[in-house]
Amino acid sequence: MKKVENHLRTTSRQLIKIDTEEEALKYLTDSFCSALYCDFVAVILNEGGKFIPKAWSGNLSSLASSFPLYSEECSPKLLYQSLTYQTADSLMVCRLDEILKQADVKTWFTVPLKDDIQHFGFCIVGFLSYVPLLDMETPFEEFGKDIAVAMAVARQKEAQLRKIEGFEWISKNLSLDAPLEQHIAELTSKAGTGTNADFACIYLFNEKEDCFVFHPPSYGKMDRPPKIMVEDKYVLKEHFPFLETIGGGQMTVPLVIDLKTIGVLHIENKHEGGFMEEDLKVLEMLANHIATILDNARLYNGEKEHKQRLHFLLDYQQALLKETAEDNNFEGITTMLGRLFQDSVIVFDRFMQPISNNTDKTEAGSQQIEQLAELAREERGKQRVTDVFHVSDPKDVGYCFSFWMINGGGSLLGYLAVRRLRGEMDEFDQLTVDLGRNICSIQFIKQKLVLDTKEQMKDSFISKLLTEKIEDRDSILQYANLYQWDLFRSHRIAVLSISLGEEELREGNLLEQQAKKNLIWDLIRSHLPEVGSGILAASHHEQLLLIVPIDLEHNRPKQFWESFYQHIKKWIDVSPVAHSVLAGIGGTTQTLEDYYISYQQAIQAQNVLASRFRKNGFALFEDLGSYVILHQLDHCPAVDLFMSKQIGPLLKYSEGKNIDLYTTLHVFLRNNGNVKNTAEELYIHRSSLLYRLEKIESLLSADLNDAEVRFNLMMALKLYEMYGNKIGQDLW
Repeated sequence: MKKVENHLRTTSRQLIKIDTEEEALKYLTDSFCSALYCDFVAVILNEGGKFIPKAWSGNLSSLASSFPLYSEECSPKLLYQSLTYQTADSLMVCRLDEILKQADVKTWFTVPLKDDIQHFGFCIVGFLSYVPLLDMETPFEEFGKDIAVAMAVARQKEAQLRKIEGFEWISKNLSLDAPLEQHIAELTSKAGTGTNADFACIYLFNEKEDCFVFHPPSYGKMDRPPKIMVEDKYVLKEHFPFLETIGGGQMTVPLVIDLKTIGVLHIENKHEGGFMEEDLKVLEMLANHIATILDNARLYNGEKEHKQRLHFLLDYQQALLKETAEDNNFEGITTMLGRLFQDSVIVFDRFMQPISNNTDKTEAGSQQIEQLAELAREERGKQRVTDVFHVSDPKDVGYCFSFWMINGGGSLLGYLAVRRLRGEMDEFDQLTVDLGRNICSIQFIKQKLVLDTKEQMKDSFISKLLTEKIEDRDSILQYANLYQWDLFRSHRIAVLSISLGEEELREGNLLEQQAKKNLIWDLIRSHLPEVGSGILAASHHEQLLLIVPIDLEHNRPKQFWESFYQHIKKWIDVSPVAHSVLAGIGGTTQTLEDYYISYQQAIQAQNVLASRFRKNGFALFEDLGSYVILHQLDHCPAVDLFMSKQIGPLLKYSEGKNIDLYTTLHVFLRNNGNVKNTAEELYIHRSSLLYRLEKIESLLSADLNDAEVRFNLMMALKLYEMYGNKIGQDLW
């Protein structure tokens, strides 16, 4: 008994030193065989309701082949207390007892392997002959507890070792340069083999579709659905019932990054028994590293892709800059930007007129772009000025055109429109847009510099041409020849005046008001080719001039200029600036000296238009009748004296009063003294008109029925229309 007790103590101490369960059990069986001279020793563990031999020493291979045994067919006492061939309950059917008898084992005893937490199984020692058993039940049961502790310690060591091996395997086999599929293949394989499962897979959560999506490849055959919809069930266990649950045929652990579940690692079909605590620990270790690697791979690949896209963008920037250097238009730019954005790109001027595009060049395509431009003007008019606004694609509501302002030198130059799917843009897309805007800005500024240079030369030419006495005839002809402009072809000069609305005058200073006028003037100039070729537009003494070939009139000047003025109104209606435009048109030219005369006639026509015929919008000098003769009179003191005597009292009386005797007289004379027609035109009663006429005769001391008086008054009214705005209150 002392010898056995010493052996048990020595064996217990030695078992604690062993790292693996397999080595510990092998040492146990071998040491018992040698110390007790028995015929066989076996360690039987209870796994999943079966008794399975984990270690065996000695003969009797026929006995070993009878295992595994179902635990329910054997005595339950095997797991709780020591049994012998003598103390076994003969009344209870025990499959192990039957097998031992069939193998002709004469003497045997068992030792339960259990600790305070769990029952691992039992150790059985057998002899083919009768051997007296010493009273060692208590020492053997204590020894069984020591074995159970040793097994638990060995299993913990094995788990730690597997973790260490897992860390080493992950660090050696997983690289950020490897594709995601390779990571998933290696990790699912490790999960399956590490837990002795037949199947392992990874589901990643798709926020847009609100579902878990299977990401191939899997370990083993995939029989699960490729998508698991979440809908309104956001409890993970409703979709994966074995979430972090041991003892079943499946097991699932979440993949978590920054407290956010990005997916799950799922395994099924363990070869022997259900998944245990150790399997859960292995999966948790893998899940933590899978989540980290997926996040690192995402960040790494995103950074790598971002770098590649930046290099790609820089290459395009060089190519686009080359386009601006070689060409003066936007065709090459929109073509390259279209390839960069992989969709339609359109460049508009600041008036929302299309300049260039990479889309359909047919008439139908042009109509669609015009429709888009109209929608953009409406959208721009609805909101305050912003850096970008969006317009739905007329052909596909799933897409929209984003309009970005193109600025340069502190002013608006145009718009870049890009067709894209609705939704937010990432940083690279915004960077691409900024690149496109900068390139377009460079091209606009380049064009503006060229135009400014031409305008300066043109201004110099116009200044030399529109003088009463031409001195530098040769330089004028050289300029005309340079621009292939035939000065000796008959022309008319039109002078345009732009008046801003009251709101525009209140809101801005003089510089802002002038900038708005320039905006409208540029809009008119950009559309002049639509009327005909050979029209020269220029600025002279802060006046806007159009020099138009007579050939465009086709012997119908009135109709041509009426149509021309309607075109101007249509062009400038797209501008957000409130304004009105008047056009005075001079006579025809035959020689160089006639340009100055036509210019002066256009100015006089505009003056009369502004004072009396504003609603007409335009006027030809030759259609002004007596104004043509009056124009030849110099604005001298005699003219002022004549106007003061004839109509000065009326102007003075009407100032600050609700009654306008000046207008009453003008309408009365225009209606040839007809009281009825005059009252109707003025919308007043006949008696009121007669009272006003008596007041006029009283103030002027004149008889309105006298033809000579009427003639003088009509001449004074016409002179006032031409010069009154220049002399103001000097008349009275």
